[in-house]
Amino acid sequence: MTSRSYQQYCGLAYALDIVGERWTLLIVRELVPGPRRFKDLLDGLPGISTNLLAERLKTLAEQGLLIQRTLPPPAGSTVYELTPLGRSLEPMLLELGRWGSRFVPPTWDDATLLRLGSYALTFKTIFRPELAQGIHETYELHIGGEILQVRVKDGQIDVRQGQSFQPDAVIETDMPTFMHLLPGELQPQAALAQGLVCIEGDPAALTRLLQMCGLPHPAA
Repeated sequence: MTSRSYQQYCGLAYALDIVGERWTLLIVRELVPGPRRFKDLLDGLPGISTNLLAERLKTLAEQGLLIQRTLPPPAGSTVYELTPLGRSLEPMLLELGRWGSRFVPPTWDDATLLRLGSYALTFKTIFRPELAQGIHETYELHIGGEILQVRVKDGQIDVRQGQSFQPDAVIETDMPTFMHLLPGELQPQAALAQGLVCIEGDPAALTRLLQMCGLPHPAA
């Protein structure tokens, strides 16, 4: 258990004993799309100290929410990865994200713009399955030096880090441009015309992705 406990015979209290500490749920957020190195986690969690991240990772491992393993050659990197127990937190994170989205300010002027991987859950949070019926496509996003694959199939969405074997479209841009596209402040056609976005494959793929995963109205 963590060093502090509510000492209450209640499921919510026991859950908060494990994941209620500052930064813990954001660490889980970073690991949902796939394994990450310690440095990747530091980059995705601006403001956390090295010592605090190490402490939180150790606690999560002790609780069985994540494991540490070494990737096979040629990578050979040490990464952190969620266990099935850790992954079971995802539905709760999605609902919490939906609830919290009503408090997100209209611009990020006073907030830190995160890396692409940190927004993997955002795609699932704002996904509109009613607009995805009959669509079977994989979109590979190259944004800010990171790669994320978004797979849509008959009203279901899956988001993972890394390249796809055969994406239907490869979309490349930078993070500020993407964050203007997401709420509709910038239209895909205008972004393409200005050279802010490059698409390999169907030029309309970005429009379809934003219809399914864009914010329903500006910064709402």
